[in-house]
Amino acid sequence: MRHSMVGGVAAVAMSLAAPVYAIEAQDVSRKLDINPNPPVGLDVSLGVGGFTGDLAENTNVGPLLGIDATAQLWPLIGIEAGYEGQRLAIDDDRVESGEGIWRHNVGMLGKVGPLLDQKWRPFVGAGAGLSYLNPSSDAESVYDNDLQVEFPLAAGVDYRFGNIVAGARATYSVLGSEDLVRDVDGTEEKGSLFNAGITVGGRF
Repeated sequence: MRHSMVGGVAAVAMSLAAPVYAIEAQDVSRKLDINPNPPVGLDVSLGVGGFTGDLAENTNVGPLLGIDATAQLWPLIGIEAGYEGQRLAIDDDRVESGEGIWRHNVGMLGKVGPLLDQKWRPFVGAGAGLSYLNPSSDAESVYDNDLQVEFPLAAGVDYRFGNIVAGARATYSVLGSEDLVRDVDGTEEKGSLFNAGITVGGRF
């Protein structure tokens, strides 16, 4: 009998406390300005770009295709993570024409920007990624497979109409640990990466 009464009292106390905890959680969320239902989605990007510096002397710009999962965590802050593929043509007397370098990148980008007129969102962003560089078979005597660390810095604008988002951006990536190719003197060539393109996606 005593155990039953204690259990009943505990159940009543928990049922009365639950709304209080819910209200407190809502207050904390409101104070932190956390969006309880962040708009998430998928973006597809198309663009063009290429290496800069020494790496640009023996490569040309090339097309890129990417797909990203996105989330707007706070009113000013969003993130995206995904894959980007790109082919950069090789323009090097040591390699026959028609050869190229395939770049496969996975990375994450944090974005900061206000929502204007409930439609426009200009932004800047920074992140980190890792790329696998794979030269075509007939260029492997000069160019090596390589893992390349990237630190992208981006700027752009998105426009939202309904559940559709379209945008444009430019991205400058600082490269690290590249060991793709050496010049005729045996010196490792260095550079960065600059890409620009458009994105189209949906939010749900």
